Amino acid sequence: MDVCCLNRPFDDLTQDRVYLEAEAVLSIVSHCEKGEWTLLASGILDSEMSRHPNADRLAQVRTLYSAAREWVCLSEAAESRAAFFQKNGVKPFDSLHLALAETTEADVFLTTDDRLLKSANRIGAKVKTANPVSWLMEVMNNER
Repeated sequence: MDVCCLNRPFDDLTQDRVYLEAEAVLSIVSHCEKGEWTLLASGILDSEMSRHPNADRLAQVRTLYSAAREWVCLSEAAESRAAFFQKNGVKPFDSLHLALAETTEADVFLTTDDRLLKSANRIGAKVKTANPVSWLMEVMNNER
C-alpha cells in the first residue's frame, strides 16, 4: 500500500470515489490489524511520510500505518528495478514502492494513483497493482 492509500481516509470524503477508496483502505487495514492480511512497511514509506507538511494529518496516517507488521528493505534488485520504472516515467517514490512490492513478492501493490496504476500495467510490473476498491471487491468475490 502506498502513501496515497494511507492518506485516502483523511481526504475530502464528499466525493464518491474518495469515500469508497477511503472505506476500502480502512477495511484492508482492519484485516491487517486482525492478522488476516499483512501490510508491509519500509524505509521508503517512512521517508515519504516524513515529508508530509501537516503534522496532524501525518499522525493520523501513521496510526493506519502502524498496522504494518512486516518490514521490507531496499535491495540492489529493488534499486535496479526502481531505476527501470523511473526510466519508464514512474516517479521516484512510486518506483521504489513498486519495486519493493515486486522484489519482495507481495501479493498486491495498492494505490489510488491512476497514473501509477496505468504505468505499472503498461511497463509490465511483476506484481499485481490495483486500486483498493477493485482489489477488495475481487477478494470478497473470491471468498464466496
